[in-house]
Amino acid sequence: MELTQKAARALMVAAQGLDRRARRRAGKADVLAAIRRMGVLQIDTIQVVARSPYLVLWSRLGAYQPRWLDELLAEGALFEYWAHEACFIPVEDYALFRHRMLDPAAMGWKYRADFIRKHRDEVGRLLATVREHGPVRSADFERRDGKGGGWWEWKPEKRMLESLFTAGELMIARRENFQRVYDVRERVLPSWSDDQLASPGEVARTLALRAVRALGVAKAKWVADYFRTAKRTTPLVTARLADEGALLRVEVEGWKEPGFVHPDHAELAARAAAGEVRPTLTTLLSPFDPLVWDRARAAELFGFDYRLECYTPAPRRRWGYFVLPILRRGALVGRVDAKAHRRDGVFEVKSLFLEPGVRPTDRLLADIGGALRECAAWHGTPAVVVRQSDPSQIAAHI
Repeated sequence: MELTQKAARALMVAAQGLDRRARRRAGKADVLAAIRRMGVLQIDTIQVVARSPYLVLWSRLGAYQPRWLDELLAEGALFEYWAHEACFIPVEDYALFRHRMLDPAAMGWKYRADFIRKHRDEVGRLLATVREHGPVRSADFERRDGKGGGWWEWKPEKRMLESLFTAGELMIARRENFQRVYDVRERVLPSWSDDQLASPGEVARTLALRAVRALGVAKAKWVADYFRTAKRTTPLVTARLADEGALLRVEVEGWKEPGFVHPDHAELAARAAAGEVRPTLTTLLSPFDPLVWDRARAAELFGFDYRLECYTPAPRRRWGYFVLPILRRGALVGRVDAKAHRRDGVFEVKSLFLEPGVRPTDRLLADIGGALRECAAWHGTPAVVVRQSDPSQIAAHI
C-alpha cells in the first residue's frame, strides 16, 4: 500500500478520533472509549485554558462533563501511572505497566532510590499508616522544612508518596480538586495478583502494537515514544511484528523507511490511500495531545514546528505561555495563546497566528472561529475577546 503525505496525516488524525465528531452528544462511556482508543491520556495540571486531560477529551468529544473522567478513575475503570508521562490508563492494561513498578529504580527521577534508603523507616511507617487508616493526600501533611513548595521542592511525605506510587505500593484511588488521593494497591485494585504478569517480551510486543494502532501510521522510531519504551529495541520489535504479519508495512511519500499500520486499521488505511478519508473537524489541541506531544513527529508529518513555552522565561517566548495548536480538517494550520477567565465569563485570545503558507480563506477563518466559540462555550466563557491575530480578520468570524 502506498500513502501520500496527506493520506498519512488523514490516517493518523482518524485513528486518533480527531477526524470528525459524533452527531450525538457525548456520554460517560465515550470518555472511556476515547481513552482506550488513544491508549493513554496524559496528565498535566496547568489550567490556563483547561487542564490537559480534560482538553484532550474535549478536542475529540466536544461538550462533555469533565467530572466523568474523575468518576471513571474513582470507579476503577482507569488507573494512573507513568506511561508516556503521568497518564490515565484503562485498568485492563495494568499488567502492561506492572514490570515498571517492580523495578522502580529504573524509573529515573520518578523514584529516588537513595532517598528511599535514607528514609526507609519513615517510608515503612507511612505505608503502614495508609494501610491501617485509609487514603491520604499530600496536603494532609504539614510542611516543616521551611521551603515554599515550588517545583521539585516537595516535602518529604510527598516524595515518599510519589515513590511508593512509582513502586506500585500505592495507587491513586481518586482525585479531589485534582489532588491525588493515595491508597494501598490491595484496596484500589484488589483483583490483581502478580501471577497475572506477562513476560517482558510480550509486554514489549503488545505496547508496540498498541502504539502503532493509536498512531494510525508510524515510523519505527515513533513507536517507542508513545509508551516510553526502549528506544534501541522497540524499532526492532516493531519490524519483527511486521515480519510475522502482526503489523502491515506501507510506503509513505517522502519516507526513506517503511511505515507501519495495525491490521485493525487496514481498511481505514486503504480508504486513506484512495483519498476517501477526509477529516472535517476543526478544533484546538492541548500541547500534551498524542497528536502533537512528539514534537519531532509533528514536524515530520505535519510540518508543524512546535515548542511549549510555559517553562520559558516570558521575554524569550515567541508565541505565548500556553499555546494550543489549531487542527483544521487534518492539517495543523495555526496556534492560539488563550486564557479562560471563568469568573468573568471571558475567553481571551491573547494571540492567534496561522502557519506560513496557510491561506486565510473565509472558510478557514469560519472554521477556526467556530472552534474558538465551541471551546469558549464549553468553558462557560461565552464572550470571546481577540487581542491580537494574524490575519486580523479572524475576529470578524467569531
